[in-house]
Amino acid sequence: MGIEQFIDNEVKSNDVVLFMKGTPQFPQCGFSGQVVQILDHLGVAYKGLNVLESLDLRDGIKAYSNWPTIPQLYIKGEFIGGCDIVREMFQAGELQQAFKDAGVPVAAQA
Repeated sequence: MGIEQFIDNEVKSNDVVLFMKGTPQFPQCGFSGQVVQILDHLGVAYKGLNVLESLDLRDGIKAYSNWPTIPQLYIKGEFIGGCDIVREMFQAGELQQAFKDAGVPVAAQA
């Protein structure tokens, strides 16, 4: 399986996927850490994929989304954005609505 197929499979077979530097338990960059904090605060179940483990994955996700930076958040196969976009959507309540619209349970309403 090529890297693009792997990414496509992960994005489509998991409700919420975060391509990040590090892991949800140990983010290895501030931007990835911020997105993890937001998702954890909302109580959303997600899969974190560490792009630092594979150069193919790191380059592949950028090509897949046509987006130059990590982290990248996907909800039900749809690319949402990186740290700044996720943070702004969260602060405006739009991220919570996106999860709701996608049928993804959210624990916190803050």
